[in-house]
Amino acid sequence: MAADDLTIVLADDQELVRAGFRVILESEPGFRVVGEAADGARAVEAVQELGPDVVCLDVQMPGVDGLEAARRIAALPHPPAVLILTTFDSDDALFQALEAGASGFLLKNASPERLIDAVRTVAAGDALLAPDVTRRVISRATAAIAAEPSATTTTATTATPATTGEDALAAAGLTERETEVLRLLARGLSNAEIAAELYVGDATVKTHVSNVLQKLALRDRIQAVVWAFEHGVAG
Repeated sequence: MAADDLTIVLADDQELVRAGFRVILESEPGFRVVGEAADGARAVEAVQELGPDVVCLDVQMPGVDGLEAARRIAALPHPPAVLILTTFDSDDALFQALEAGASGFLLKNASPERLIDAVRTVAAGDALLAPDVTRRVISRATAAIAAEPSATTTTATTATPATTGEDALAAAGLTERETEVLRLLARGLSNAEIAAELYVGDATVKTHVSNVLQKLALRDRIQAVVWAFEHGVAG
């Protein structure tokens, strides 16, 4: 195995499904499936033992399911990218996966090319969210915020952030370029698409995204998208 191979762990309770995914993924040069698991608990153990770049998790598995496994994997010191593979195209599954720390969400009936692209995308540090999925995330998050009760019965607390627009950006300390990157994230663009939009390299975009997340104290780009819409800076 070459030192620069992209390593993958597959977790699905159906052996035939795992075998099919292995054949597809290992048909791609530089991809290596280094481990398999039939349940979430074993998936977490395999990640700890093998240190893969990506773990592909089924949602429904016996014992520890894929969502709980994703949470446990995300809590590890150096977690791999998590790609959720499921037969269910439901908002509940999508948002639970993202909240659990998944980097991407893909239906099992996707084409082999789409699976390969998804693994490569999350391995590169991008979130696998198409614009329509981004809109679903935003709609769900903003609806939840609007439905939140006041923090206390004595204070007129609302779901609207205390600072919005340019004030929010200034308070966060984002540079002009970081603000541009945040707004492009809010449009659902990948790192590669942002790089093309701004005429910079992928590594530069990764640095900007990392700086945005750090300054806003956010876990991932999904939270950054929600933050941008909450604070009225999505553009």
